[in-house]
Amino acid sequence: MEKSTKVKFNQIRIPALARVEGHGNITVEVLKGKVKDVKLNIPEGPRLFESLVIGKTPEEATSIVPRICAICSVSHRYAAIRAFERALNYKETKATHQLRTLMHYGEMIESHALHAFALALPDFVGYPSAIAMVDKFAPQILKALKLKKFGNLVMEVTNARWTHGENATVGGFGLAPTHKQLFDIKWQAQELIADAEEMVELLRNLSYPTSMEDGIVFMCLKPPTDQYGFVGDRVLISTGEEHPIEKYKELSNERVVEHSTSKRCRYNDRPYVVGALARMNLLGERLRGRAGECFKRCYSLSWIRNPLYGNLAQAIEILYSLEHIPQLIDSILKKIKTLETDAKIQKQPTGTGKNVGAVEAPRGTLYHYYEVNRGIVTGANLVIPTTQNFDSMETHIRVAAQNLLANIENKPLAALTAQERKDIELIFEMIVRSYDPCISCSVHMVEVK
Repeated sequence: MEKSTKVKFNQIRIPALARVEGHGNITVEVLKGKVKDVKLNIPEGPRLFESLVIGKTPEEATSIVPRICAICSVSHRYAAIRAFERALNYKETKATHQLRTLMHYGEMIESHALHAFALALPDFVGYPSAIAMVDKFAPQILKALKLKKFGNLVMEVTNARWTHGENATVGGFGLAPTHKQLFDIKWQAQELIADAEEMVELLRNLSYPTSMEDGIVFMCLKPPTDQYGFVGDRVLISTGEEHPIEKYKELSNERVVEHSTSKRCRYNDRPYVVGALARMNLLGERLRGRAGECFKRCYSLSWIRNPLYGNLAQAIEILYSLEHIPQLIDSILKKIKTLETDAKIQKQPTGTGKNVGAVEAPRGTLYHYYEVNRGIVTGANLVIPTTQNFDSMETHIRVAAQNLLANIENKPLAALTAQERKDIELIFEMIVRSYDPCISCSVHMVEVK
């Protein structure tokens, strides 16, 4: 069903964003050919997760917080686990780390496949949905679904369910995967590498609009080694700075705005970007193998100005994850007895402490902070990737609006043809979708006044 767009003489309004997780709308106000205001309105009801975990044990909290989102529940669980283990001085065993890494790869593959090929790709090829693309792109859609299904399998094997799994917890895992399950994942990953590389080429050869291009500040976690990765205890910034994750509040500077139930973030009073595009710009030179070759083939200076390349960055991360799963499983299988003992939960957390844990969720850097007193959670703070990206979305919509209006000689909005309005609105939606926003994650608050 085609959505209706209400247009006033000085306003372009998209009342319902399609193909994003959650609910939002866009309002662009124009006065005498100049963009006066841009608002990405988030009206969705707040989720009070930071209050829900108070009085709970760390184990209970790690089961509660993933419910903020069904798509990135693994990342929320992983960030919470890392925070509690840092707060309570748990030492992660190598077996546990490897299994958590495998679990994390599964989410990256599943989430990126859903977004890049089912939600974002239709915009570039002139279709309203992935279903409508089947007549011309059936092989590609089937490959995307295979990738998504495989990501679900990895999460199910490692975390007991592919959505809201309970196997990973503070101190380790409840149950280790079997040899057969791990061999099956390894075999499927190897089989899917060629498909993933083909999907990268599909996105590489698309035509990318440039009307929204503007300078971007990027942030991501710094892996503890010189390799590419999705976990770290320090933050890299494209300005050349580097900070420990304990400074997450100064890095994000969350604030409340009137037109959104989600908070907003800025660094040094500037919008910044987290996510696959940030990771590629800051860490892409570390990629090896086919993913490294694809990065070199795909990368250009446009990546530091154009958020739409985030879709291509996600496709390369799918390939990266698939390439690393076989060697990761080989390492796990060499010490399967260690996995069956060291990765199992060692003891229940009952101590006192406070700390922050961070992981790279599919949509960007995710911070979880907790305070624990004698085994009970007494404080919590979550900083969500989409919250960090909202200001940048508005900035790029503003730039695009001004450039697109200039291209049609600053005609009054009331004089725009239906097609001109449709073309402008599509660009606005493509900008938002390129960030792969998880709006439900972003609308968390401690209390409502």
